[in-house]
Amino acid sequence: MSDFFAMNGYGFYIWGSYGLALLIAIVETAMVRHKRKITLQQLRLMRDAGEEE
Repeated sequence: MSDFFAMNGYGFYIWGSYGLALLIAIVETAMVRHKRKITLQQLRLMRDAGEEE
């Protein structure tokens, strides 16, 4: 099993790459969700402002 994780001496680079890719995917998902939330709030404000006129 340790040979599998070591990957002929390149395990640190391989698993580090997987970890970095996972981290980037998580951050990107969080940023998209946050931007969506802000956009929906802005649309609601614009809709409410239009109804007041």
